[in-house]
Amino acid sequence: MTRPFRFAVQATKATSAAQWRDTATRIEDAGYSTLFLADHYLGKGPAAQAAKWPPQHLAPIAAMAVAAAVTGSLRVGCRVFCADYHVPGVLMKEAATLDLLSDGRLEFGIGGGWSEYEYRAMGVPFGPGPQRISKLEEVVALFKAHCAGAPLDLDGEYVTARDYAGLPLPVQKPHPPIMIGGGRKRVLSLAGREADIVSINNVPFDPVDAAGRTPRQEAVRRLGFVRDGAGDRFARLDIESSPFFTAVTDDPAAALDRIASLLRIPAGGLGDHPNVLVGTVEQIVDLLLERREIFGANYISVQQGEFEAFAPVVAALHGK
Repeated sequence: MTRPFRFAVQATKATSAAQWRDTATRIEDAGYSTLFLADHYLGKGPAAQAAKWPPQHLAPIAAMAVAAAVTGSLRVGCRVFCADYHVPGVLMKEAATLDLLSDGRLEFGIGGGWSEYEYRAMGVPFGPGPQRISKLEEVVALFKAHCAGAPLDLDGEYVTARDYAGLPLPVQKPHPPIMIGGGRKRVLSLAGREADIVSINNVPFDPVDAAGRTPRQEAVRRLGFVRDGAGDRFARLDIESSPFFTAVTDDPAAALDRIASLLRIPAGGLGDHPNVLVGTVEQIVDLLLERREIFGANYISVQQGEFEAFAPVVAALHGK
């Protein structure tokens, strides 16, 4: 079974209440299904420069609540919450409350964290990768247990919740859709087993990586980890991808040359990279149809600055 397309926008640029409300309503009006924020906290300074992530004015939880309040059908989420940045039991209650107050429009994105510079700047210990993924596993288990409504009895290495039942219960049953993202075998296997939406990280832009794989081969390899982890439930998963470079243009060659210059790589073959979407509306539609067959990606997230130019692609493919 082929999963239908749906589209999201990751918006991180609003700096005022009016601007944020306007952004949310415009994204809904443009036909997108979901508005994502990001779980980042650094203002301008050396740490943000080192982390290579632009400053984001709005904290995600409050901004998601406002976006849900000013829209009628737009789903809201964070792409993705970092498990280490939040007290697990508190985040569960915040997430369930968002689902309740949005009448069931939350998508719960959760990950193991990656920005060591941001961790350090905020005084959060940055543990080794296996430890962060182990904590992520326990946080996902807590989320499912909270949403089930039964008394909690979790006493893990990283997450403790006992002698109470989680409130409120979410509108979506058995729980709001869980999104887990990553690029390595363990986290993608976890996502296959436990998530409803699997976000596969951008693959390298080198023509051939250290293991001798092209970007397309690496994307297929990562999808294999998800498939193996999911087993029989694989057909029910949304596979989410956020193209790093997107340009709707009548001159794709010039756009690809600009991207190649920025990356300092040859332009030849760049248009076939799984995380590059460049071309006319018709060309991008054809690319997405092809890539859904090869890489499984049916849930496409674009950045805020691109959502209006990309809206004709959404209109052509949404739900198909």
